Amino acid sequence: MSQRINYVQQSPELFKRFIAFSMATHEGSIEKSVSELIALRASQMNGCGFCVDMHVKQATIHGERALRLHHVATWRESTLFSARERAALAWTEVLTKLPEHGVPDEVYERVRTQFTEQELSELTFKVVEINGWNRMNVAFRTEPGSSDKAYGLEKANLT
Repeated sequence: MSQRINYVQQSPELFKRFIAFSMATHEGSIEKSVSELIALRASQMNGCGFCVDMHVKQATIHGERALRLHHVATWRESTLFSARERAALAWTEVLTKLPEHGVPDEVYERVRTQFTEQELSELTFKVVEINGWNRMNVAFRTEPGSSDKAYGLEKANLT
């Protein structure tokens, strides 16, 4: 496998702006636990090992239970998620893999029953954000765990 470029070094100004966008998405009203679940689910769907690793560690640091993290991939069958979390996960999935004919009304109505209009807008920006990171890290094969110290992820005690 050939070495890929370091996109942070090659485009530092764009990276700084994308970090600023990411930080802005974390300032909204969506609870941290929901944010971590959707980041993990989108990363799983996109095959982003770097982001799966990061979000499992972040969620662990923030007190998420290991069993719930294991169940994210099978959230439909799991009894561990609230209706609000399920709606967020469904929204994440449909926006991560957009159907040919757009977002189905059923998925939209489901998420609208759980989130205010502002929260739904913020949730959508969060899905856009994680999908952007997934695409960057998959494209350039960023090594899982390679930024643990920079992000304080060693605190998760997962090696």
